[in-house]
Amino acid sequence: MIQAPRRESGQAPHPPAADRTGRSIRVARGRTAISSSAERAAPFRLGLLIHQGDSPTPRSPEAWATLSEDEQKAVYADYQAINQTPGVTPGLGLDAPETATTVRVQDGKTLTTDGPFVEIKEAIGGYLVYEADDLDAAIELASRIPAARLGGGVEVRPIVEW
Repeated sequence: MIQAPRRESGQAPHPPAADRTGRSIRVARGRTAISSSAERAAPFRLGLLIHQGDSPTPRSPEAWATLSEDEQKAVYADYQAINQTPGVTPGLGLDAPETATTVRVQDGKTLTTDGPFVEIKEAIGGYLVYEADDLDAAIELASRIPAARLGGGVEVRPIVEW
């Protein structure tokens, strides 16, 4: 389970946020949980956003070379295994943040800017969708993503069905 921020005593608990299925995300006893008002009948979908951070990738030959050949093979094998995990819909890798174009509309005019307004560590390098029975399963999957152990992180976020 994800550790929730500690509250000072006397603070009111966070109200649950629910999606259309009735599942809620709530903080209870210092932990975050996803629950359902009814028994879980079907899995729910989560987006796993892969933040590359400082993790070495083949895009950066110098950084990639810091890994041994066995470690490089393990990274490829780990991603392949994750993509073959039941419930996983592989997403697409994203090109480097500096190749991005940010679009905003201000006063009815479309404005474009080269690159994102994030630090490289915050940039998303890829994503996947996971149909899971609970948050623990998604956390376990996220912990297997190489970026999580090589200097990046994986953000697990419920998908809102519109």
